[in-house]
Amino acid sequence: MATLVPLGTAATFGVLANTAVTNTGPTVVTGDLGVSPAGAVTGFNPPGTVTGTIHVNDAAAAQAQADLLIGYGNALLQPATATVATELGGTTLTPGVYNSLSGTFSLNGPLTLDAQGDPNAVFIFKTNTTLITGAAGTVNLAGLAQSSHVFWQVGSSATLGVGTTIRGSILANTSITANTGAIVDGRLLALGAAVTLDTNAVTVPALTTCQVVVQPVVGPVVVGQPTPVSAVVTCNGLPVSGASVTFNGGAVPVTVTTNLAGVATGSLTFNTAGAATVTATVTAAGTACSCTGVVSAPVTITVTPQQSCQVVVQPVVGPVVVGQPTSVSAVVTCNGLPVSGASVTFNGGAVPVTVTTNAAGVATGSLTFNTAGAATVTATVTAAGTACSCTGVVSAPLTITVGAPTGPLSASPACWRVNLPFPIPHLFVATLKATLTPAQAGVTVTFYVSGLPVGTAVTNASGVATLNNAGLSILQISASSYTAVATVGGSTVQATGSLTPCFPPV
Repeated sequence: MATLVPLGTAATFGVLANTAVTNTGPTVVTGDLGVSPAGAVTGFNPPGTVTGTIHVNDAAAAQAQADLLIGYGNALLQPATATVATELGGTTLTPGVYNSLSGTFSLNGPLTLDAQGDPNAVFIFKTNTTLITGAAGTVNLAGLAQSSHVFWQVGSSATLGVGTTIRGSILANTSITANTGAIVDGRLLALGAAVTLDTNAVTVPALTTCQVVVQPVVGPVVVGQPTPVSAVVTCNGLPVSGASVTFNGGAVPVTVTTNLAGVATGSLTFNTAGAATVTATVTAAGTACSCTGVVSAPVTITVTPQQSCQVVVQPVVGPVVVGQPTSVSAVVTCNGLPVSGASVTFNGGAVPVTVTTNAAGVATGSLTFNTAGAATVTATVTAAGTACSCTGVVSAPLTITVGAPTGPLSASPACWRVNLPFPIPHLFVATLKATLTPAQAGVTVTFYVSGLPVGTAVTNASGVATLNNAGLSILQISASSYTAVATVGGSTVQATGSLTPCFPPV
C-alpha cells in the first residue's frame, strides 16, 4: 500500500533545484521557487513570474533540499505493489506503488489514475533512470484522486515534452527539463542538478492542513498521580484515526493512537509541583495531510502538591493516675479539613484502643496506665476513606505524666438529660456525685467530662460532693464516663463514674 511521501518544507516549492533554475518565456510558478546549495535563478525578472518567494542559496532553500532528500528516500524505499510496462499512456491504474519493467517510464498518451472514491489514495511511480513524456502525454485524475497524492521518483532525469500535462510531484535524482508549454499540476524538485523551464505553468497542489490540539485537562493535577490527557488530530477539519500521538511534559512521554473521532487519550504523571507544559506531537499518520511531526500549541497546567494528612493528639486535661481511665483525643485532617469516619488507634496505655472520628474529625477514646511516671501516647490512622493517603499516618508523640494512686475517691453512676423546657444555658445537664472515704467535709472536687472541666462541688460532712445540673455539650454527652478529681492532704485523687442517657431523657 502506498503512503504519502513526506516533503516537509519542500512542499511549498513549485520548483526546487540543486545548481540552477533557468527559464525562457512567461512561465508561471504558483508557489515558491528555489536553488541550493549553490547556483542561480534566471528568467524570472521577467519574463517568468513566481507567486511565492524566490529562495537563492538561503536557509529556506537548504532546508527544502534536506527535506526533499528525505522524501526521495521514502519514495525509493516504499515496496512496489506492481511492475508495469514502460509506456504508461493508454492505461488506467488504481492506487499503489509502481515499478517500471524496463527501469524507465514514458508517457505518450492519456494515463488515468483512479482513486476509486478514496481522496486519501496515493500513487507512486518509481524509475531507475528516466521519465520522458511526449506531446500527447497527459495524466488524468478520476475517482477523487488528488495531484497532491501523486509522486514520481526518478532515478536520473525527467523530460516533459512540448505541451504535455502531468500531475503530481516529480522527485528527480539529477535534473528536470520542462519543454515549451508543458503543464505541471504538482512540483518539479531536482536533488542533483538544474531545473530548466520554457513557458510552463507549474502549480503547487493545495496544501492540506493537519492540526493537533491538546484538550483542557479536567480536574486537579497532583504530583505523583496519573493525569488523563487527550488531543484531537484533524486533517482539513476532519478527524484522523489511527495516528500515533506522543504527549510530552510529564515525567515520561507517552504515545497513544487516535480513535475514529481523531482523539488520542493517554496519561501523564508529574513529579514536581508548579506550572507544567503539555504538548502533543504526531509521530505517524497515514492521511492526506502531512501530519507527521506536527506539534500542538502548548497547554500550561498547574500541578499541586500531594494531599497532606495530619493526625494530632490533643493535650490531656486533668491529672492522669495509675489504674484510672484517662480520656484521650486526636484530630485527623486532610489539607486542613476534618476527616470523619476514620479509624484511629491510640497507643501508650496498657491496652491500645481504636475509635472512629466524628464529623469534626475528632477521635475520643480512653487509655489506662498501669505504671506511674512518663508515658508516651500516639494516634495512628488505620483506615480512612479520603482524598489524602491517611492510612498509616502516625501522630507526633505526646508525653504525659502518670501519677501514683492516692486516697480513695469514688464516683457514682450518672446520667444526662435534655434541659427542658428552656435549654438555657446548656442543652444537656447531668448530676455528678463523688464520695470521699473516709468522709471529710470541705474538700473541693472538680468534675471533668471528655477531659474538660464542667464544674466543682464541696464535700459535705458525709464526704459527698454533688454537682447539680452540670452543663454538657453535644460532644460531651457522647462520652461514657466522667472523672472526679480532688486534693486530699496534698495528694491528688480521682475516680471515674459512668455517664449514660437518663430514662426518660427529659
